[in-house]
This record gives sequence, structure tokens and C-alpha cells, in this order.
Amino acid sequence: MKGCLPLAALSLHALVLLLHPAASSAAHDYADALAKSILFFEGQRSGPLPPDQRARWRGDSAVSDGSLDGVDLSGGYYDAGDNVKFGFPMAFTTTMLAWGVVEFGELMPPEQLRHAAAAVRWGTDYLLKTIAHPNRVFIQVGDPLRDHECWERPEDMDTARTVYDVSPERPGSDVAGETAAALAAASMVFRETDRPYADRLLDGAFRAFDFADSHRGAYSDDPDLKAGGCPFYCDFDGYQDELLWGAAWLRRASRNDSFLSYIQDNGKTLGADDNINEFGWDNKHAGLNVLVSKEFLEGQIFSLQSYKESADSFMCTLVPESSSSHIQYTPGGLIYKPGGSNLQHVTSIAFLLLTYANYLSKTSQYVDCGSLSISPASLRAQAKKQVDYILGDNPMKMSYMVGYGDRFPRRIHHRGSSLPSIADHPQFIACKEGSVYYSSTDANPNPLVGAVVGGPGEDDVYEDDRADFRKSEPTTYINAPVVGVLAYFAANYGAQ
Repeated sequence: MKGCLPLAALSLHALVLLLHPAASSAAHDYADALAKSILFFEGQRSGPLPPDQRARWRGDSAVSDGSLDGVDLSGGYYDAGDNVKFGFPMAFTTTMLAWGVVEFGELMPPEQLRHAAAAVRWGTDYLLKTIAHPNRVFIQVGDPLRDHECWERPEDMDTARTVYDVSPERPGSDVAGETAAALAAASMVFRETDRPYADRLLDGAFRAFDFADSHRGAYSDDPDLKAGGCPFYCDFDGYQDELLWGAAWLRRASRNDSFLSYIQDNGKTLGADDNINEFGWDNKHAGLNVLVSKEFLEGQIFSLQSYKESADSFMCTLVPESSSSHIQYTPGGLIYKPGGSNLQHVTSIAFLLLTYANYLSKTSQYVDCGSLSISPASLRAQAKKQVDYILGDNPMKMSYMVGYGDRFPRRIHHRGSSLPSIADHPQFIACKEGSVYYSSTDANPNPLVGAVVGGPGEDDVYEDDRADFRKSEPTTYINAPVVGVLAYFAANYGAQ
């Protein structure tokens, strides 16, 4: 029809704006948000804290983890607002932090790059401990059922620090494969600044992958391990994607052709063609396709073309006008997936949008959505829209990052944040004694600066209710992808 733009000429950004008119856009200080998003990880640290710890309301905790089993498992991160160390999401968190530094670290101010690398290293130092014993990978510390019965500071923990592991007899290819990915990705972070440590990480990645591939199986298929990890972090989607994900990262970090062959030879049998449009701690398919697409786009390795096609297919689900079955949006324009803790999907997808846009730009490529051709600039615009929503461009007119902006969540579902600090209240607070703080309507005394919470529901509503953990609980795997995303926007948009 004369006078109308053809559908193929519309950008993804324009399409999304047509369907989801945004709240009035505010100016955002992405550099400030970046700094805060990295600081968050210091509030999640377990073990003895270093002298340069900036989240001063935290103290040493769980310093003897693993000692009853004759191993050192101190360190690492608590996954969310509890005091358990779950290896599966912790490894994914570390992978995403490292990937963010690999892709966007050069855009970070030197001080923030140093803090981001320290956040990666806090994860990898622990992951190296989990693979330090032959034929065992330690995957968890803490009894989640007992832990969740208490509301106490990490520094006061007196619940069982049960240790869980996988072995050839009780395999865990999912956790071991993700650990391999994390160590391989992190080796790239330290390759130029600490080569011996990078070599140690890469060697660990080889060993973790060999264990994962040689002893195939999902850790939550074992009744004992299932009792520990489920229903919190069951492997719902199988271990096959973690094998390909681990191999893909080993290929990128080592340039070893055997891993290229592994991806080429095992793609179909391990489900790479299933084209599952998910990406998170349990399902790596969309991230895998984006990661491997880089090799196809830059090296024209045509046996990897299906990965690029699958990456395109995922991006097309973000376009409401494409023929794909598209992802749901809230009325305010936020990507929404049912199940709670929605912003974990938003930050991961925003990261993939930006990263894929970079890969496409460097090779002058577009996303093929059949009748639509989507530009890298359009992918970036969609990522920016999602991040701006998190930072305050939303119907609630509030930031979902603690400490950013004038209005943000103040009653988050987080034990250490909601209880008085050791400095302010040095007396021991027992398991049930913390209940009064859990039930309080007061703001948390220790703001967990930089934490991105689960976020609003499908109606864009957020009540700031500590008890509503699906909305008010922060997690490491929500924050990890947003670090790289904010680095990009801070460098390209600055304080607007």
C-alpha cells in the first residue's frame, strides 16, 4: 500500500514500541548502575572475606565448609537470599560474569574491570576446589531444607553444612559441564593479566569436561542428590546442553580443534537442533547457539551454520510481528516468562541480544526472520529497552536494582540484608530468632547495593514484599548477565 513502510523495513525497536508504548524515558547513569551491579557480588560472598571487601556489613561465614568431609570448600557465592552454595547456578553465574568481561571488558573503566575480574575469580577459586579430587566434583554445600527453615545471617549459620558430590557412579554432567564452561571462559579473562592462573583454569576446564563427558547423566536423577538440590535447582532440561556448552567454551578458550569436532559431531545427538528458546542456569541452548555462531560468522565453517540459524530463530521470537511463536511481554514492554524470578530471563536475553548484535555487526550480517530482516542496531535497541525498564522506565516508575535511582526495592528477600549486621548487633541471632526481621515491614537495614530482584509480575506490578520471594529475591544469575550489558551502555551512552 502506497505511503506505508513494508514490514521488512521496520526495525525490531519500532515493532516493540508499537506494541508496547513505554513509560516516559528517564535519563540513566549506566556507569553508576554498572559499578553497583558488580558490587552486589561482594554481598553474596561466602568464606573468609578479603581486606578490600567493600560491602562492610558482611563478615566471614562458612569458613569451615567441607572440613567434616576432609576437603576445603570455603569460598564461593550464596546463590540468592539464603545461605546455601548451589554449584549449578554458581557455575553459570561465573560463566556469565566471565563472558561479560570477555565481550565487554575493554569498555569498562579500569577500576570496574578490576572489580569484575575479582568477582569472576571469587567464583573460579571456589570452582577449582570443587574439582580438586579425582573422580569427584563437589556440587553443593548446605542442606537447603534446613536452611530454608531459618532466617539467620550467614555469619551466624548453625544449620547443617552438608556436602554433596557427583562421581562416576552418580554422574552430574550438567554441573561438571557448566563448571568446565565457567573455568574455560574465565581463563580468557585472565589470559593477559595472570597467565599462570589462566593456565590453571583452562587445565581445570579440560578435567571437568572430561569427567562430564565420560560419566554422562544428570545430577538430579540420583535420589540422594535430588533430595539436596531439588526442588530448588533440579536439572529439568537434561545434561546434553551443558556438554555442548562446555565444549564450545573450551573451543573458544583453547582453539583446540578437537572441541570444534565435538560440536560438529555431537550437535544432533546432544540436541543442538532442538532449538529450545531458553537461556539460563538450567538451559543453555540459546546461549550456545549465539556463542557458536561467532565461529560460523567469522570463520565461515559451514558445518556450524545450523547454530546461526537457531540463534536467528531465537531472536525472531522477540519480534511480535514475525511468524515465530514469540515471547510474552508485559503491558509495559518487559519480556515475561511465567514461573517467578522473571528478571533472570530478561537480563540473560538482553545479554544475548547485545552479544549477537556484536557478532553480526563485525561480519555485516542480519537476523533472518523470513519476511523480516532484523539489524544489529535493532537488537541493541531491544536490549536497551529491557535494561531501561529495569532501571526505572516502567509503569511503577521504580528501579529494580537496589540502590539505583530514588525509588527501588527496600524489603528484599535476603537474610543478610534484612537482619542487623554483625557490626551493629554482634550478639548471635539463632535460626528462629530472625523471624521478627523477616516479618517486619521496615526497610532492610543493610541495602544489598546493586542487587537486581526477581521483578514485577506479568501486570507490571511490584509490591516490595519481603515474603514474596519470586519478586523480591535477588540472585547471582540475575545480576551476572547485566554486568556486561551495562558496560556496553555505559560506554556508548554515558550518563544521559
